[in-house]
Amino acid sequence: MNFEQLLAAVGGFGRYQKTLYVWICLPQILLAFHMMASVFTGATPPHQCRSARPGVPYGNLTRAHMLEFQLANFSELFPAGRVDSCSVVSAENQSVRSSCEEGWVYSHDVFETTTVTEWDLVCEKSSLNSIGSSIYMLGLLVGAVVFGAMADRYGRRFALLLSLALQTVFGVTAAFSPTFLVYVILRFLIGTTISGVIINAFVLGTEWTSTKRRMLAGIFTDYFFGFGYMLLAGVAYLIRDWRKLQLTISVPGFLFIFYIWVLPHSARWLLLNDRKEEAIVLLRKAAVVNGRPFPTTLQVDMCDAMQGQGQHSAADLLRTPQMRKRALILFYIWFVNVLVYYGLSLGVSDLGTDVYLTQFLFGLVEIPARSLVLVLLPCSRRLPLSIFLFIGGGACLLMLAVPADLPNIQTALAMTGKFGITASFAIIYIYSAELFPTVLRQTGIGVSSMFARMGGVLAPIINLLGRQNPVVPVLIFGSTPLLGAALALALPETASKPLPDTIQDAERFTIQKYDQDLPEDSIQSPSSTEGQELQRLTNKSP
Repeated sequence: MNFEQLLAAVGGFGRYQKTLYVWICLPQILLAFHMMASVFTGATPPHQCRSARPGVPYGNLTRAHMLEFQLANFSELFPAGRVDSCSVVSAENQSVRSSCEEGWVYSHDVFETTTVTEWDLVCEKSSLNSIGSSIYMLGLLVGAVVFGAMADRYGRRFALLLSLALQTVFGVTAAFSPTFLVYVILRFLIGTTISGVIINAFVLGTEWTSTKRRMLAGIFTDYFFGFGYMLLAGVAYLIRDWRKLQLTISVPGFLFIFYIWVLPHSARWLLLNDRKEEAIVLLRKAAVVNGRPFPTTLQVDMCDAMQGQGQHSAADLLRTPQMRKRALILFYIWFVNVLVYYGLSLGVSDLGTDVYLTQFLFGLVEIPARSLVLVLLPCSRRLPLSIFLFIGGGACLLMLAVPADLPNIQTALAMTGKFGITASFAIIYIYSAELFPTVLRQTGIGVSSMFARMGGVLAPIINLLGRQNPVVPVLIFGSTPLLGAALALALPETASKPLPDTIQDAERFTIQKYDQDLPEDSIQSPSSTEGQELQRLTNKSP
């Protein structure tokens, strides 16, 4: 009896698994908090050089005057022609400009404090804010490698518990950062733990879930991320100080201490690591909770662990023609999805509308996007992926035709783009796992995830280019998905089709006859289905 059959015998998605998914879904809310917090904690409010006001000594504006500063009364507070955001005109010689030696005064209309106002990350230092966001995204890449390897050696449960603990500690510590450098380092460390939680929570869930329910269960966890996305808007609206907000989104992590007692090991991982007795105890418990009889000892003894993937490396993804074509297309689509997803998400404050309402709507739009994916996936993978990429890119390009004085229309188009990218993002995980053959599935998903993280690193930098030319980010976020939509059509359909186990199987697949050229012995047994389904989302992350 292979593990998939054993899991079905004790209940592939019974009460035991549903309870487990409750524990898995709850941290997704905090993940969304940390992923999107910089929209508020790193916002750049309107600002001007600190200058003399009649009757007030130069450089000594009182707190009352600083709070008074808003766009509406800017001309009254600072006489026209004397000052701008990054330089000040000399009162003695108006032809001479100097830098803001006395610092800046910031509007407190929307934000009380941010990291920008705390450390004056404006003018010549404005790029540091975006670089900090890119370093955070780099942490996600490093975390996928570190905590992925840790999970394989010490177990999903250990890696997940450690990630949650470190995420909480680093998150709380970041709220007391004395310098911007310390803050960026702590954000990098938070990013590594985010990947640790995403990877191991998802894998732990899929390793306890039957094949037929994994797609639904996997996408269901993403709803909680969307809920956290929306909830953050409300929390940030109530808490306008960045340190208090950082503390508020981090402290709830201490509540997960009870996971030490309720979070189980992966029975599959225990079997693979010769810890059979512990695996049997967990499987017996699952059978009892699910109201199923436990298989006999003889049947358990016959349980097969997953077979190794052989001597294959990442180079095999590019060694043969069909495999090379599909791998390169998938790498590009992963890259584009994360690039545009976070490019739009982190650029909310640049749209010129209420940042809190827009953040809420950007989270809300993820719910219908993922729901529509659940409806369409049984019919096709290739066409919905292409269509959603086209919607995401097309909506971004349409923003170029909207005047800057119509921010509501631009925001609506950005939301449409976010809808398309979110949907395509949900599809690409499943589609990639079905296109990579079993012997290369984990390697293929791992390399794809690396390309995705590169997109996340570049997204804040591309948004930074918008400070010089607002057209550049929109053009990039619009054109790259359109190319991805065209490339997706060159991929074969996988819905309701037998999946490849070997590189030779993958080479025999064609778009027109995806399943007709496969010999009967290449169609997976339950054990190979187990291998391909379980390996496919090892590196999943928002």
